[in-house]
Amino acid sequence: MTAATFKSEIAEATRNYDKYVVCLEKTGEDVERALQSLVEKAIKAFENRGPGLRHGIALDRQVTVILSQTEGERPLCGIYFNLSSPYHRQKSSKVPKAPEEV
Repeated sequence: MTAATFKSEIAEATRNYDKYVVCLEKTGEDVERALQSLVEKAIKAFENRGPGLRHGIALDRQVTVILSQTEGERPLCGIYFNLSSPYHRQKSSKVPKAPEEV
C-alpha cells in the first residue's frame, strides 16, 4: 500500500482545497505534497497499529488524514481540513509561576 493507492482521495481533497479553503501558509502545490506525505505517514501508522486498533492517523496544522480498517482489503481514507481563524486566541506557552513562599 502506498500513497498512490489513495490517488483519487488526494485529488478530490486537492480540488476541494483549491475551491473552498483559504490558507495563508500553503499553496495548492504545497497541499498536494503535504497530502502525499501525510498519507504515507498514515499508512505507516495503520500498518504498525497495535492489536485491536482500527485506524492510522497523520496530521499537521492544516490537514488530518485517517485510514480506517474495513472488512475489505483496502482501508477507507478520510482527509479533513482543520479549520481555524486568525482571530482565535493562541494559548499562552508560558507556564504560570507558583506563588513564592515566605
